[in-house]
Amino acid sequence: MTTAQEFGDAVTRAPGTVSIAGVPWPTYKVVALMLGLIVFAVIALTTSTAATAVLSGATVAAIVWLTAAVLGAPKS
Repeated sequence: MTTAQEFGDAVTRAPGTVSIAGVPWPTYKVVALMLGLIVFAVIALTTSTAATAVLSGATVAAIVWLTAAVLGAPKS
């Protein structure tokens, strides 16, 4: 019989990952996407220009994503 204490043992994930819909994502990718979303929201609210907000958010997300990948984020 499986009890509630055993559920955590059944699910294993590599260190430095976050499970999204059952798929393990490296933490740095999730952080990059969240920062891009935050920048998008701030720019959208301050300028009311969709193009500027989208491009700024995408730029920040891409820079953080690539920088973290190059600087030694754990490879799985």
